[in-house]
Amino acid sequence: MSKSIVLLGASGSIGYQTLDIVKKNPQDFNLFGISIGHKTRKINGILSHFPSIKAVCIQDKNKVNYYQKHYPSVKFFSGDEGLINLIDYCKAEMVVNALVGFVGLYPSIYSLTNNYKLALANKESLVVGGDIINDLLAKGHGELFPIDSEHSALWKCLKVKDTDVDKLVITASGGAFRKLNRDQLVDVKASDALKHPTWKMGPKITIDCASMVNKSFEVIEAYYLFGYDYEHISILLHDESMIHSLVKYKDGTYRAEVSYPDMRNPIRFALYEGNIPFDTEVSDDYHKFGPYHFHDFDINRYPVVNHARTVMEKGGTYGAVFNASNEVAVHAYLKDEIPFLAIESLINRCMNEHHNEKAKDYETLLRVDQKTRKYVRELIEKGEY
Repeated sequence: MSKSIVLLGASGSIGYQTLDIVKKNPQDFNLFGISIGHKTRKINGILSHFPSIKAVCIQDKNKVNYYQKHYPSVKFFSGDEGLINLIDYCKAEMVVNALVGFVGLYPSIYSLTNNYKLALANKESLVVGGDIINDLLAKGHGELFPIDSEHSALWKCLKVKDTDVDKLVITASGGAFRKLNRDQLVDVKASDALKHPTWKMGPKITIDCASMVNKSFEVIEAYYLFGYDYEHISILLHDESMIHSLVKYKDGTYRAEVSYPDMRNPIRFALYEGNIPFDTEVSDDYHKFGPYHFHDFDINRYPVVNHARTVMEKGGTYGAVFNASNEVAVHAYLKDEIPFLAIESLINRCMNEHHNEKAKDYETLLRVDQKTRKYVRELIEKGEY
C-alpha cells in the first residue's frame, strides 16, 4: 500500500528532487499536498504530474481565489498558517519538511505533536527547536527521519553498529571559499559564494556552506538526532563530497557511506524510513576509502563553529539567536548590503549579547527570533558590523 505524503517546500531544491522520487515510485507514494511559496508558476506542472494532490499552500493570500477558480478540485491555503491547514486537511502519513529557515520550525513541531511521520530537511527545526522536538519524540509523538546527507550517512552507519563509538565525523566540502584564507575573504561577492564546488543547492544554504554556518548547524543536528555531545562530534574537510559522514569506533576503525553528492539518495532513504538496502564501508584509515582529499578542520579559519558548542551545551534560546542572526545577515549579503565576513560578526555580536532563557515553547522561540531579526536589521542599517 502506498504511503501518503505532504511536501512542504515543493519548489526548492530538496522539494524538486522529492517530487522526482515520488513520481518514479507511484506504487510506493501518493502525494496529497504541497506548499509552493511564491513560485506559483510551478503549480500547473506539478498538478498535472500528480492528480492525487488534494491541497496546495501558496504564500500570497491575494492569489488564493485566482487559483481556487482555476483548480476547483484542489483546496488552496496561504501563508504560514496555511502550512498547518495543509497538513490538517490532507491527513497524510508523512510530512516532508523541505522548507528553508525558521518558517519550517512550527510545521515540524505540529507534525510530531499530531503523530505524523516527519522526513526532515529543515535544519532550523533542530537548531532552534531541538529540545522541544526531542521532548515530543521521547513522549512517543510521531517519528523523525533525517534528510541531510550527513545525517543520513550517520544513520546508516549507526544502523549497522552503534556500540563502541568514539566519534561522529561530519564531512564538509568547505564551500566556495575553501581555498582562501581569512584575509582573502574581505571582498568576496555573493555571486562567487554561490559557486559551490560539489553540490547544487539553493542560495541560502550555499552561502551557509561558504561561511561554515551550515556545518555548525549539522553538528547541532547530530547532537539532537543521535545524542552525542560536542566532544564526540568532529568535522573533517573533504574536497569531493563522496564521503558524507563517518563513524569512528574505539578500535580505530571508520565506517562510512561513500556515494556521489546527490540528495536523492538521502531523500529516498528518509521516505522509505530507512527500510531499503544500503551500503557502508569499513577501513582503519579514511584515506583508504578512495582517491579522495581530506584536510584537518581549523577552528581558527572557521570560528563560527564555536557557536555550535554554545547551542549544544547551553541550549535554551541560543539556537534561535544563532539562526535568526544568520538568516538576516545572509539575505543582506545576497543583496550586496554587507560584506561576507559581516555575516560572522553579526552572529558573534548577537550570540555574545544574548541573555539565555529556557526554550519552553514555540512562542518563546518565535519571540526571540523576531527580536533578533529586528536587532540585526538595525545593526545593518546603521552599518555596525
